[in-house]
Amino acid sequence: MALIIAGKVYVDPSERDRFVAGHQDLVEQARRYPGCLDLSISPDPTEPGRVNIFEHWESQEALDAWRAIAPAPSGSVAIADDHVRKHEISRSGHPFG
Repeated sequence: MALIIAGKVYVDPSERDRFVAGHQDLVEQARRYPGCLDLSISPDPTEPGRVNIFEHWESQEALDAWRAIAPAPSGSVAIADDHVRKHEISRSGHPFG
């Protein structure tokens, strides 16, 4: 069963760009990893301290295998609050029809 992990985290607005940049290597490696369909960690365009998280995995097994070897982010930025959830996908289709 495919998975989506999505949501938002909040960091100090002055640290947001450093937080995102610190995950760049992780994002690049994950996108090349077998079973990763997409992954993005990006600054929100309207909320200064918000970072949007999106991951799409073929399966829980692929995600678990990635997490076992995933590099740690460079730098350390404290997360003030998070609203990230894992969703198990039972069905997918075109969103506009």
